[in-house]
Amino acid sequence: MKAKVISIPVLNQETALQFYTEKLGFIKKHDIPLGGDNRWLTVVSREEPNGVEILLEPSPNHFEPAKTYQKALFEAGIPCTQFNVDNLEEEYNRLANLGVAFKTNPAEMGNVKIAILNDTCGNYIQLIEMLS
Repeated sequence: MKAKVISIPVLNQETALQFYTEKLGFIKKHDIPLGGDNRWLTVVSREEPNGVEILLEPSPNHFEPAKTYQKALFEAGIPCTQFNVDNLEEEYNRLANLGVAFKTNPAEMGNVKIAILNDTCGNYIQLIEMLS
């Protein structure tokens, strides 16, 4: 068993695609129309184009429990997922220079360094650097 696709709820798939590709640096993997304005829209890491896909899932627009869950996480300041980076300070500076808003600045917590950003699509995302 292995993970192939993870899902991140987004309020607008096109806005999410722009943020995740233009700001975070992912690349589009699949963009398949599903009817209406819905798409099977995934992005992947440039370093692992055949790795885990991130599904930019429009569920908050169609399923009230998903909308409630996303809103509750955001209001509590809890990230919906995390992405690993090799150097958090460099990534933080790169993203801040691109206008990405951070909820928390880089901080060490034991053997990790973390920062939390706003993905502009209704979610906080935690960036993490393993220190040891």
